[in-house]
Amino acid sequence: MQYPDYKPDLESPPLADEELQALDDLLAALPGDGAMNIEQLDGYLTALLLAPRPAATLRGADWLPAAWGGDGDDAARPDHPFASGKQKKRAIVLVLRHLHALDRQVHHQPEAWEPVFSIAETAEGDELADAEDWCIGFLQATALDPEGWGRLFDDTVLGPLLVPIGLLGGDEAHLPPGEADRLADPVHRDALTRSLPDAVLALASRPRS
Repeated sequence: MQYPDYKPDLESPPLADEELQALDDLLAALPGDGAMNIEQLDGYLTALLLAPRPAATLRGADWLPAAWGGDGDDAARPDHPFASGKQKKRAIVLVLRHLHALDRQVHHQPEAWEPVFSIAETAEGDELADAEDWCIGFLQATALDPEGWGRLFDDTVLGPLLVPIGLLGGDEAHLPPGEADRLADPVHRDALTRSLPDAVLALASRPRS
């Protein structure tokens, strides 16, 4: 299947809450366990927009299939893992619309941007956010350009802001000493999660070469 490339100048309405839920449900219903949930997808798309090589410079085929875990290599099932070409097209359209909305928000309307994080309510009625899935998706996008992202993670200003993404979404085996125990504390995870908007907005406002 030919994939459309992302065209940021094309007008595209943002997803309504019902459409965002429909996209999450569509991905969750796919066979296998490779599809992203909506939190992972939100982080993935956000990173694509902020990348050294942003989404508008990439072919759609280079990044879209990761949203549903890839297309597989069965030539007899060109719509894999979807039940039909119509269902696959709907997923592509919804993903591109969400990408467009995120692009407009993080670059032009940061006050309107709201990442998709998990929120849990404690027995005391407090809300604790957890961006683990969002960070996993974000890091999946960084894997498309490890050299370019490596420079950003090593940057003296941006690097420290990006540390929470690596802590929440990275491999536990690579955590600093004691960090695994700290990450078991929902309050610590909440604090890391609430620091992420600063990283995203700093990336969005950085000078482009």
